Amino acid sequence: MSSFITTLAEFDLSLSVWGNTLNDYIIAVGIFIALIIVFKIIQWVILLRLAKLAEKTETDIDDTLITIVRSLRPGFYYFIAFFFATKSLAFTALTTTIINSLLLVWVVYQVIIALHILIDYVLAKKARFDGGKEGQGMMSMLGNIAKWSLWVVGGLLVLSNLGVNITSLVAGLGIGGLAIALALQSVFSDLFSSFSIYFDKPFQVGDYIVIGELSGTVEKIGIKTTRIKALQGEEIVIANQELTSTRVQNFKKLKERRISTSFGVTYETSTDKLKKISDIIKRIVEDEENVRFDRIYFTTFADSALVFDLVYYVMSDAYPVYLAAQENINFKIKEAFEKEKISFAYPTRTLYIEKQ
Repeated sequence: MSSFITTLAEFDLSLSVWGNTLNDYIIAVGIFIALIIVFKIIQWVILLRLAKLAEKTETDIDDTLITIVRSLRPGFYYFIAFFFATKSLAFTALTTTIINSLLLVWVVYQVIIALHILIDYVLAKKARFDGGKEGQGMMSMLGNIAKWSLWVVGGLLVLSNLGVNITSLVAGLGIGGLAIALALQSVFSDLFSSFSIYFDKPFQVGDYIVIGELSGTVEKIGIKTTRIKALQGEEIVIANQELTSTRVQNFKKLKERRISTSFGVTYETSTDKLKKISDIIKRIVEDEENVRFDRIYFTTFADSALVFDLVYYVMSDAYPVYLAAQENINFKIKEAFEKEKISFAYPTRTLYIEKQ
């Protein structure tokens, strides 16, 4: 060992190799090793602090930050250490350009990977919040679009810094993209409409909707079309673009159903009985379960009837409950009118013949 040290001491450190002395190389190696140790310590400290923070908080953003820090592989900070170590050495212009280019590519790559992790975190959280396979599929597609966009931007950034004139390339991509967009106009229209349906949520799977003359229960919201099961049992396939450009009635949002009806009694009904009708109807409606009375008024002297207008609400969105409540109230009104000897009106005509 002592002989090795003696031999090393006698070695001429001023000897020049590839434009740098041996002393310069030793200093560069020392910087390289020191920076690797520093980077390791920094990563360890950051991970330790984030782990302690994750234990104290209920959010999972801490775990995402830990994943980002761990994505920095040893090869990355080895190269960073090598890059700074070579700053003390003299290289040719070509060698310097290659090292700088490799550093740029690696930094852009790591930034994109970190952004990928953030995108996956945000979209996964959104998909968990919304639930359903449709939400997961939509979030996956959005994530892929965002990730590919990052790679394109990163590639253009690298090419621009390498001295490549990307103006013509961007122009070519723009023209090519415009041509593709025109060729696939209807597909892209349905695609963006599906995003609009997902984020705006005018309806969801399981909702009963009406679109013009079509109606049914939503079974699937796809990328291009939405599938609806009609009451008769058949499946209706509607383009998403059509759904976002027309009026859609969503009965799932209905919390109560309004019933507005009118009926008439004969002109032979006495005024005393006529005044009782509103109280009779109000009592019948208020006694019915899950029904809220609104109003009843004697409104019209029609040709063959004295007309009452009745409005009440069924406190349920279920259609069978709505029909059952309406049926019960109609039966009770009929029974009450029979008991009070009040006659319902129907179209009649009375002829008066004058004798000459």
